[in-house]
Amino acid sequence: MAVQFLTTLERLRYEQLPAVITIDDLSLYFHLAPSDVALIKEQRGDENRLGFAVQLCIIKFMGYLPDNWQATTPKEAIEKIAVQLEILNPSLLIYGKRAATKTEHLQAILKYLGFYKWAPMDLIPLESWLVERALEHDKPTLLLDLACEKLILQKILRPTIGTLERIVIAVRVKAYEETYIRLTKILSQELKEKLDFIIASGEVNRYTVFGWLKEEPNANTPSQINAGLKKYLYLKELGVAQWDISLLNPNRRKFLAQKARRSTNQELQRLIEVKRYTLLIAFLSQSLIDITDSVLDMFEGFMDDILHKSKRDLEDYQHKTANAKDNAMATLSWAASMIIDEENIAAEDIRSKIFSKIPKEELNQAVNFTREILKPTRNSFLSFLDNYYNRIRHFSSSFLNSLAFQSPMNDRFLYAIEIVKGLQSGSGKKVPKDAPTFFITPTWAKYVFDDEGNIVKRAYESCVLFTLKDRLNSGDIYVSNSRRYADPEGYLIPKNLWATTKEEVCKQLHISSDPFYRINQKIKEYEELLPLVGDLLIGTDEIRLEDGALVLPRLQALDIPDSAIELENKISSRLPLVDLPELLMEVNSWTGFTGHLTSIHDGKPPGNSQINRVYASLLSNACNIPWIDMSRSSNIEYYDLLWSIRSYQREDTLKQANNHLVNEHHTHWLTNHWGGGTLSSSDGQRFPVSGKIRSAAAQVKYFGYGKGVTFYTHTSDQYSQYGSKVIASTERDAMYVLDEILNNETELNILEHTTDTSGYTDIVFGLFDLLGMQFSPRLRDIKDQKLSKIKGKDFDYPSLKFTGMVNPDYIAGRWDDLLRIAGSMKQGYVTASLFIGKLQSYPRQNNLTYVLQEYGRLIKTVFILRYLVSQSLRRKINTQLNKGEALHALRNFLWFGGDGKIRKKQEEQQQEQALCLNVATNCVVLWNTVYMQEVLKEMESEGATIDPDDIGHLSPARFAHINRLGKYSFEFNANQYDGGLRGLRRNSLE
Repeated sequence: MAVQFLTTLERLRYEQLPAVITIDDLSLYFHLAPSDVALIKEQRGDENRLGFAVQLCIIKFMGYLPDNWQATTPKEAIEKIAVQLEILNPSLLIYGKRAATKTEHLQAILKYLGFYKWAPMDLIPLESWLVERALEHDKPTLLLDLACEKLILQKILRPTIGTLERIVIAVRVKAYEETYIRLTKILSQELKEKLDFIIASGEVNRYTVFGWLKEEPNANTPSQINAGLKKYLYLKELGVAQWDISLLNPNRRKFLAQKARRSTNQELQRLIEVKRYTLLIAFLSQSLIDITDSVLDMFEGFMDDILHKSKRDLEDYQHKTANAKDNAMATLSWAASMIIDEENIAAEDIRSKIFSKIPKEELNQAVNFTREILKPTRNSFLSFLDNYYNRIRHFSSSFLNSLAFQSPMNDRFLYAIEIVKGLQSGSGKKVPKDAPTFFITPTWAKYVFDDEGNIVKRAYESCVLFTLKDRLNSGDIYVSNSRRYADPEGYLIPKNLWATTKEEVCKQLHISSDPFYRINQKIKEYEELLPLVGDLLIGTDEIRLEDGALVLPRLQALDIPDSAIELENKISSRLPLVDLPELLMEVNSWTGFTGHLTSIHDGKPPGNSQINRVYASLLSNACNIPWIDMSRSSNIEYYDLLWSIRSYQREDTLKQANNHLVNEHHTHWLTNHWGGGTLSSSDGQRFPVSGKIRSAAAQVKYFGYGKGVTFYTHTSDQYSQYGSKVIASTERDAMYVLDEILNNETELNILEHTTDTSGYTDIVFGLFDLLGMQFSPRLRDIKDQKLSKIKGKDFDYPSLKFTGMVNPDYIAGRWDDLLRIAGSMKQGYVTASLFIGKLQSYPRQNNLTYVLQEYGRLIKTVFILRYLVSQSLRRKINTQLNKGEALHALRNFLWFGGDGKIRKKQEEQQQEQALCLNVATNCVVLWNTVYMQEVLKEMESEGATIDPDDIGHLSPARFAHINRLGKYSFEFNANQYDGGLRGLRRNSLE
């Protein structure tokens, strides 16, 4: 068994003081309280006082005293302590000449702080506590950090890092054993045999049930829906839904399921029973959830697709019938003119007169055609759904009978589903008279009811299915064994826990539980801004009204000083030329970010024998280079490359590696010239796809006649990218803007965020404020923005579109609900995108949606007023969004392989590819930042004077000096081959 998992660099970080201690840590851990000073002054001599004080602060800071603390304590920490103790010329070099002094001082410090040294008896409680944490998170370095924090809280001076490494390794093994023990209730001998059958190869072929369950759909089609339902029913028959795995932490279950999914059936067969059955149970339990969601996603996608096709069919029909309609109208118009011409045509001659000009058959055709196009349904796309009825029937009966639909509402819609089940199974021939119709909208009514008011069977079935789709989206209908289509109440902090956690949540959100405290703050700001906007409208041209419409002139681009342009050119000319693989390896030598790419098999980072494969696989995904091409270009076997991707590249490991790069970049002084790491922006970057990919969507503007997906990326004001998510290109950005901010685990403290126009809604404005952040989108359509007045406040409103009304009392009455929503997102009960999607999908716009929109309108109105008043705010927003655009250019440069098209079919693989692109982008940004600093230092050493303002105009999103294509060799020896030709490859099929 391995006894360590840290890299040499990581181990040094645990064993030594950091080279630089942040201002916040200096203030928190190296500030001496009066009682500290009193104890320190009991020591004799300045050198003893200083040494005593430094040890005291280090133990509070690290929970550990490094052996070489005297030589490695940063100068700023020593100076801060010396100032507080009024010690001149502080130095640790002469401290502790008598060994007993150090021992006595350490004992006195531990007694004063209430600490004691680690002892063997401390192992059992620490291991027991860590096993529970390992059941939540399997990552060794995270468990190590948790152990260190736990020891500090318990005031135990931690042992050597090697000891803790061995404890963590042992704990991870015990976590497997504990998981197995917790699952023994369901692990009967019969189930074990069924689990073994799932990974057993067939006699005829090597295909397994395990491989079948891992297959993911690639299109929203009836055949794929049926395939998903078949898997769903298999898992139900296996009894997965009845397994009690409540004792298994959801995070642990997901991790084990992912580990199983990335394993082959042969690898699972070789495992001992404890691991094999644990992994398979987790995999099957998670698969039931994933497959349920997948089937419902495909159902929604297919129904949306045929709705789109029906609308297109209507347009085609209208184009085709345009000429025929004109001819029919002309024919009937002429016939009608004959009928009303009483002066020239006698009544008994009308028919003969008309038929002499227009044959009776032609007139009949005109009449019948006109009757047809005058039917209400022929002007609606719904009439064209009949073209797709048979395709719906291919899966709808199985779909409705397989899934158990539930509803929190008492409106008989579930009865409508039962009716459709009967109609499609053949047990019901007609729609019963008591069939629910309350959900049928006026548009659908023209299609569902015939001229006599009777229900049309096919139309009723279609209407129920489309309403079911909408209700699944909104949460009015939910399905057990689903995550995305579950009961919306389950997404929030349980009500029985809310009462006890509310106070803690409010502290995390930095918001008062008193509704009027926050609301009145916003109203006060609102009131202060109103006259400022009014003055601008009257006295300046900065904003103005033209014909009642607000005009906000576009910001003029700031002229970049000649000195800044000259500095940019000098830096570009001095930056070293570098190949992309070398850049990646050099950055890793500085940071060790690949240490976070731990193996899914043993939790260890890649060793020397694996590191080159990791580099190759990372660049392959980041640059969209097909794996087979990367294999040939890097002389790495294809299956070795594939094994590396499966073992080391996962969403969690890639995020950790990316976070490490962001944190490293944040420590460099040059980044402070670009921003403080508190502002960020997000924007989507669209990529076309090749082949059938279920998550891809059509957008002619971006993909022509093809389809594509969007990488939605979050960028800090320091040019680092701290998050990325793959979404459908047709979905609005606003749904996803909060996800990566709430999941941000970097040292960047994001307090303000900006997006372009598509990134905001009233709900998003409200949520940002409740979560303690400022939302500052760019408003391109500001003339169309509706502002809201405050009910009960007689303010002097400027001449803008104050067409809405915000009711503070209504918001205050539902304040507790708003806090519960924000707290649930903050604590990870639900992702923001999932909950926002539910709120926006409610056809009945429930109270939660209303109150959140109401509060959002208040926050949005305050922001718009501030946006109009502050040109500096508008310029800051533009500057940040421009940084995102600059990084898009860098990402496009890196994304050069595979014709720029994504070929990964699975959403998990697409997400991993997006994160690989983030890692590569941040490597380039970090490398550029480090070398730009070196150029600036070199220029200063040469006597150049550099204006700090000019540095702010520089950007690390540059790539002209980077070679992304590798090196080509044109040396050729024609005599090196026998007969002048190369040898042929062996046929691997023979």
